[in-house]
Parts: sequence; structure tokens; C-alpha cells
Amino acid sequence: MSRFILFLRSLLFVSLVIVLTVFWAFVCFLAAPLPYNKRYFVTSRWNMLVVWMAKVICGIRYEVRGLENLPDAPVILLSKHQSAWETIFYLWFMPRPLVYVFKKELTYIPFFGWAIALMRMIPIDRSKGKDAFAQVVVQGRKRLADGQWVIMFPEGTRIPVGEKGKYKGGGTRLAIETNTPVVPIAVNAGECWPKNSFIKKPGLI
Repeated sequence: MSRFILFLRSLLFVSLVIVLTVFWAFVCFLAAPLPYNKRYFVTSRWNMLVVWMAKVICGIRYEVRGLENLPDAPVILLSKHQSAWETIFYLWFMPRPLVYVFKKELTYIPFFGWAIALMRMIPIDRSKGKDAFAQVVVQGRKRLADGQWVIMFPEGTRIPVGEKGKYKGGGTRLAIETNTPVVPIAVNAGECWPKNSFIKKPGLI
């Protein structure tokens, strides 16, 4: 497939995602008074639709292995991070509501930030160092007690395929502090949806 065709497909995909995001932000606003589980369900339909559009328009398919390793109990997921794709996919696909630990600046993004504010995520102010992690423990303990799963990316940022980032210990420390099991996740989404690349490539994640 020529790069020009890939560009056109990616352009169509991104354009539709922008339109969907604006529209869905208002849907989420209307869902704000609902109980948390229903609000989460409504909000995460955006994720489902984006994954579906990536498959139909860009040819990005997925296959999940090891679902039997997910316990029916609170857990902390520690995932590789190569792409925006997995952050979108997990929120919709996992059997329990997920809580991301993320930099608070993301809440400032119009529409997108408004939606994640409705989902009981854990924003972190990286400038506060140890105090920031203390808040992660406090909030993480509450979320786990409510039956949600906490997910973190130990590398802290998207790492290109074939490279290794510096792993941070926040996820394992949270697991120790809360006495919660950890499930690691490997993913190769960067092969189809590379970091800082407009072009989305067809393939199997």
C-alpha cells in the first residue's frame, strides 16, 4: 500500500475522531448526573468507536492473549506503552472500570479532558515529587476498594518499538502499599500507531 493511500486513510480517521470527540464530549456532559458505572459505560463507548474506526479505516486489528490471567478481584495493571492506541483500547476492553494515573495537564485538553474528569481517574502533579505519589496511594486505595482496577505505564511515556524506557517503581510501590496483585501487559501497538506519527499502518496488535 502506497504512503499516499496510508496518508488519506489516516486523514479520514483523524478527522472522524475529532468530530466524534467533540460530539461525545456533549454526550458525556449529559451523562454526568448518572451513577458512576453508567457514566463510565457511556464515556467508554467513545473508546470502543475509535478502536472500531481504526480497524475499519486504517486496518488496525487486535488479538488479546492471556485473558485467563486477569483475576476477578482488584488488580494493578502495568503495561508497556508504545502508542495512544492501548490507552484508548484498555478503557473499553477491560472487564472492570479502569483508573489511569496520568499527568494532570491532560485534564486541560478541551473535550477530552472534560470526559476523563468524569471517570474518577487519578491526576498527578509531577512537580510535587513524593507528595504526588502519596496522593496516588490514597486515591488508588479508594479506587481499588470500590472494585476498580488501576493501570499504570511504568515507562512513563510512549517508547518506540524496539527501545526500552527507564522503568519507574510507582506501580510496584502502589501494589505493595495496597497489598494488591500486579498483572503485566505486553503490547506492540507502536508498529501500527507509532509515536508522533500521523500515518497509521495496517496490521495486527
